Amino acid sequence: MPTIQAFLLGTVVLLLTSSGCTTTSGGVALRPDGTPGPQECPEEAKKAMRYLKLHVGDSAWVELDANQIKSRPITLYDGPLESILKEDLGTLEATTRLYGQVWTAGPQVVIRYYEAHPPESEKIPICAVARLSENQLRKRPESLPGTAILDFSVAGADIVDAFR
Repeated sequence: MPTIQAFLLGTVVLLLTSSGCTTTSGGVALRPDGTPGPQECPEEAKKAMRYLKLHVGDSAWVELDANQIKSRPITLYDGPLESILKEDLGTLEATTRLYGQVWTAGPQVVIRYYEAHPPESEKIPICAVARLSENQLRKRPESLPGTAILDFSVAGADIVDAFR
């Protein structure tokens, strides 16, 4: 891990753990119900998104799990996630991989993306979240702890300036 990224991650962990939350998952403070708490978008990611002409609110469809494309239902697990853009997102072309983290503790899945990996390019830091209206990221009742069974394999990936 490059020194700057290690420093930024350490700073984020320190800030989040001092906010009153004691449990962390991937460096993110967790609320009492197990969902991730607020998290700042690193300046490096904001700079990269400006360069890519990605603005808060820009969105595109993604396949949530690269290993379960077009599956219904899909099962997501707590931890790392690799998604695939189904359409262009600003200057990021379709088939760009989005790397992030999944939390399944609450009634709805929370997915935060921290990196984009365009075809034939290097990974780029970003800040984005997966969203789907009408509670469609809500877990099915039969979801076991640490997992979330969802009815759909697609969602929108929305660019954000902070995780709330």
